[in-house]
Amino acid sequence: MPIVASMGGNAGTQALTVAVRALATKELSSTNAARVVWKETIVGALNGIAFAIIIAITTALWFQSTGLGIVIGLAMIINLIAAGVFGASIPIILSKMGADPALASTVFLTTATDVIGFFVFLGLAASFLL
Repeated sequence: MPIVASMGGNAGTQALTVAVRALATKELSSTNAARVVWKETIVGALNGIAFAIIIAITTALWFQSTGLGIVIGLAMIINLIAAGVFGASIPIILSKMGADPALASTVFLTTATDVIGFFVFLGLAASFLL
């Protein structure tokens, strides 16, 4: 279960770094913010699918439970998509509010990906495995 939250944090931090750098170099503005968020969302989805396949197969074999493998794989996909969205959006929002996105973004991102990762995993597990 912690791997879902950890991978979300890692993926979100990468998206956050891209967004903060783009803000600092003035490559990111309100005119292209939606495109940047969309791009990071797609990257999160693709990474989510790739890592979900690996972790789902590993989990299914390790615990001899296809259902658990599917649950953790789906949770991984959802959390990495959320990580891309939040990782790109949080710095933009903080910048618009006048806060320094390089200082404050990580706290919000980590909280979001941890909460989403745990709730999605536990929610899916409760729905499909109980």
